[in-house]
Amino acid sequence: MDQKIIDLYDDYTNGLLDRREFIKKLAVLAGSTAAAISLLPLIENKYAQAQIVPKDDPRLHVKDIQYPGETGDVLAHFARPQGDEKLPGVIVIHENRGLNPHTEDVARRVALEGFLAIAPDALSPFGGTPEDVNEARALMRKLDRESTLKNYLAAVKYLKTHPQSTGKVGCTGFCWGGGVTNQVAVNSPDLKAAVPFYGRQPAPEDVPKIKASLLIHYAGLDERINQGIPEFEAALKKASIDYKIFMYEGAAHAFFNDTGSRYHEEAAKLAWERTIAFFKKKLKT
Repeated sequence: MDQKIIDLYDDYTNGLLDRREFIKKLAVLAGSTAAAISLLPLIENKYAQAQIVPKDDPRLHVKDIQYPGETGDVLAHFARPQGDEKLPGVIVIHENRGLNPHTEDVARRVALEGFLAIAPDALSPFGGTPEDVNEARALMRKLDRESTLKNYLAAVKYLKTHPQSTGKVGCTGFCWGGGVTNQVAVNSPDLKAAVPFYGRQPAPEDVPKIKASLLIHYAGLDERINQGIPEFEAALKKASIDYKIFMYEGAAHAFFNDTGSRYHEEAAKLAWERTIAFFKKKLKT
């Protein structure tokens, strides 16, 4: 798919364009409004198809839960391996369309690697993520930033104090969730490891607050997010933060999402291998 179309879709999903303006500009790139409309199913993510690890996988204990947060009870998808072994926890933070089957599936993938995994729904204050992607995107823009962050900080506490937890907690997130992962790292001294995927960087003055080790994934074609890398890395070095940055050349923003048109299989598999190895090193030793 043309990179200009991918970049345009990025602008739309990140709230820089409304749907009418997005369709208008897409029509210019596609040649007509009819061609633009026909492209939409290819561009937009097919979340319902995302299920590498089914909910009824016999190796896992899976359930939807609620935990206390800043705005009240926070809805979340929870998964852990069967058995009574105490395990470290990992928070999985969704993209800017709310908690969907893809993110729930990622949480189950994490659990299969030997972790307590929780995927909170940022849209819990609105009753949870609606099925309509456009409605979910609109609700995401209405979230209060501070209370949303506190809901995720409450997830750190939930996993740290879970009866089957070792007390060690990590966090990973994608796109919008990558930015939130960075903010959780800034604001939670209890977080041990963070893996943001192509997320917005924290303010340089906040970087010294980070206590967690960082493994940071970026996409080579993600110009908007990548603009913040030099300043972020300079702040990480100055504060002596334990970090490592990986750049995936040829991959676009959202390359890990295997339900979307920007999925880059080679980059996604390598980033996942690195992520799991990192969590095992930082949370299990």
